[in-house]
Amino acid sequence: MLLDILSFDSAAQEEAAQAAADSAKVAIRRATEELVNDPNQFFSDFLQHAIDFGLKLLAAIIIYAVGAWLIRRINKWLTKRFERRKTEKTIASFTTSVVTITLTVLLIIMTIGALGINTTSLAALLAAGGMAIGMALSGTVQNFAGGIMILLFKPFKVGDYIKAQGYEGYVTDVSIVSTKIRTFANSIIILPNGSLFNGTIDNFSDKPYHRETWKVGVPYDTDVNKAKEVIMKILDGESRIIRGKASQGIPEPSIYVNELKDSSVELVVWAWVKVEDYWPVLFKINEEIYTVMPQEGISFPFPQMDVHVKS
Repeated sequence: MLLDILSFDSAAQEEAAQAAADSAKVAIRRATEELVNDPNQFFSDFLQHAIDFGLKLLAAIIIYAVGAWLIRRINKWLTKRFERRKTEKTIASFTTSVVTITLTVLLIIMTIGALGINTTSLAALLAAGGMAIGMALSGTVQNFAGGIMILLFKPFKVGDYIKAQGYEGYVTDVSIVSTKIRTFANSIIILPNGSLFNGTIDNFSDKPYHRETWKVGVPYDTDVNKAKEVIMKILDGESRIIRGKASQGIPEPSIYVNELKDSSVELVVWAWVKVEDYWPVLFKINEEIYTVMPQEGISFPFPQMDVHVKS
């Protein structure tokens, strides 16, 4: 389809060039005949045409000068309006550029039209070229749209820890076409904004608090209440776990029997921490559960199978 459009565009240009050449040949032939037959009339017509062209040229210059002045004024007005509303710099720059380019193209067409040149073919060529470019850059246009939506709705910002498109890390940069995140391995992942905005985004940094979850398995012969007491004592020794904010919707640490598995009883442990403390607390409690529970006589289960042999 794209090749067909480009072929049509090339054929249209060749046809327009041939028509212009034919018109020029006819005009030159007529002018030569008039100069030979009636020189006075020729120079009179030439003077009249020169005056007409001069007036058209003057009008075109005035139109271009006034139009360029208006475009500059509109550009300044948009910039000040975006600054007053504290619009994202990326989207403000993108919008201003699009408006400026569009108005400049219209001004050029109007200036050419003021010279008496037929702009219908030019507009058709611009439309065909725009269609071809749009189809060739369809993915980029989608990323532009996604970037605008991200900058408008702000599902995340620079510095947030997000999980999206199978990657997770800290957002380091949000541009109009892509978003960069830095992983724990210090790798920079560049995600296209089109697929990013249309996909699922898990923003860990959107709220100031986050719930930690630990799943601890114990053998079936374990005293569950004792296991809960040991784990709760471990939680009580961690000052970064939040307590006393139930009125703000942050529950106290809690432990429940989550699931009865084939080889173990699974306990689920919930506690709330600040977002910046999530990983340190998670790793520390993991280590303490592994260290303290065996000291309290609570072992960890492993897959097992009972085999009964009948004689």
